[in-house]
Amino acid sequence: MKTFTIDEAQSLLPLLESLLKRATEGKRAAQAIEAELTELGRRIYLTGGMRVNLAETGRKRTEMEAHLQRVKESIAEIDSIGVQVKDVETGLLDFPCRVDDQVVLLCWRMGETAIEHWHTIEDGFQGRKPVDERFKRRSNSSNNRPN
Repeated sequence: MKTFTIDEAQSLLPLLESLLKRATEGKRAAQAIEAELTELGRRIYLTGGMRVNLAETGRKRTEMEAHLQRVKESIAEIDSIGVQVKDVETGLLDFPCRVDDQVVLLCWRMGETAIEHWHTIEDGFQGRKPVDERFKRRSNSSNNRPN
């Protein structure tokens, strides 16, 4: 498992935020189309059938699948970096980080200006604590290591 210093994680935020926005927008667009198609199905059922523009319906399904593919690609790209996507809707990400010989998760949510929280793997988001000096020391000592 890849681990990050707080500085490494922080430097990835612009890229990750862009990927998350792409995933969130794709998910919302797919959900909107799905709602349209569900409503169409409901109307067909209630009226006992009706004339449907099959080409338009097929185009909407294809468009919905394209949006969902963008969501999957965005999440896969974030995952390939080593960052964990916890919730696309809220833009919640976790960055594995080694502190005091323990792997914990730096926690960031879209809209936050910086990574300011962490939690243990067991505690999850509800156990978020403010980042303290241990993380900054880890960051400084890794930057001072010889190559």
